[in-house]
Amino acid sequence: MNTIVVGSGLLGLSTAYHLLQRDVRVTVVDAGLQPAAGASRANGGLLTPSMSDPWNAPGVALHLLRWIGRADAPLLLRGRALRGGSLRWMYRFLRASAPERYRVNTLKNLRLAQYSMTALRELRAATGIDYGEVRYGTAKLFRDPRAFALAAKASEMLVANGVTVRVLDRAATLDLEPALEPIGRNIAGALHFPDDEIGDARRFCEALATELGRRGCNLRFGVALERWKHERGRLSGVETSEGFLEADNIVLAAGVHSAPLARSLGIDIPVAPAKGYSISVPLGQWAPQPKLGVIDDELHAAATPLGDVLRVAGTAEFAGFDASIRPERVENLRRLVEAVYPQATSVVRSTDVQAWAGLRPMSSDGVPILGRTRVENLFVNTGHGHLGWTMAAGSGRIVADLISHASSDLDAADYALARFG
Repeated sequence: MNTIVVGSGLLGLSTAYHLLQRDVRVTVVDAGLQPAAGASRANGGLLTPSMSDPWNAPGVALHLLRWIGRADAPLLLRGRALRGGSLRWMYRFLRASAPERYRVNTLKNLRLAQYSMTALRELRAATGIDYGEVRYGTAKLFRDPRAFALAAKASEMLVANGVTVRVLDRAATLDLEPALEPIGRNIAGALHFPDDEIGDARRFCEALATELGRRGCNLRFGVALERWKHERGRLSGVETSEGFLEADNIVLAAGVHSAPLARSLGIDIPVAPAKGYSISVPLGQWAPQPKLGVIDDELHAAATPLGDVLRVAGTAEFAGFDASIRPERVENLRRLVEAVYPQATSVVRSTDVQAWAGLRPMSSDGVPILGRTRVENLFVNTGHGHLGWTMAAGSGRIVADLISHASSDLDAADYALARFG
């Protein structure tokens, strides 16, 4: 059995790995010239079952209206995002913000995130690949005592579902992360999630692609999918920029491009681009340096030490397929670094800071889309939004199980495309 995986980001390569584990011949096809050329390239670096809640929390509609035109908005809606079929996606996105739907979807994400962290640790043990992983956990930082108290109470839901949470006062927070000492007087407390991890997603993809090549995977970079070849309700393969590739099964794991590729087959995948920004700040000699991922609740920012840089991510916007980098959004991230780590101001203002923007594939209900489509041998693995790194290994395993007819420890029906009707 030969399977083509379209996409060489976190989801595509994780799927390819698990297929090879099941003795399936795999060809990975990507229009990019290297692994992780899209949304996997410079993300926040966080692996966080603790952050499984979708972005469409109750009240998101009012927030989007209030934040229109604000350069510092954590979630910004631009007019081009509402053109064409995007209106239907936005309607579904807002509809899923109803409290009970949001709660159910959060739990679906949490189950997949926990399953995926186990799968990632098993992959790491089996392959020995190195992607700069750090296992100190993450800390969610609070400046407002009332917000801290509410978050500590809300974390009981996570604890009830198997997430370890440590509620830390100011002193314990500074003991956990001494790099926060310069803003110590502003800290009300933190929630520490010791089972979270951090790691460089691009390094992971590059190392995993090398490992897949050693195991016999056919990796085809710089090869664009041009059209499907189908007959009698099945796909026989794909026409690419380098000719025809035959396949028994095809997995569409091309991030935000999955939806337009599927549309030519009459398949509606409700995934829209959510542009995320990050900056990579050289750690250099500034001290004290951070040792774990920190999420600042008030500033909506995440700062993650990845090797010799601090990766900072803190804004997102619905702007269609526009992946341009807007200077005002980068400036906002610089200010966020200064607010969390004022000792890094001189470095943050240097020309060595690298800015990046990528298009995250976000499903309309905030839950990934995994598994079968109405075309018999076409499978999909996309829609993870801000949780693609966290959920990659487990999502790849679920899709590989479906293709190889293996049993799974997680009910794939919760993540199926069929839930949208």
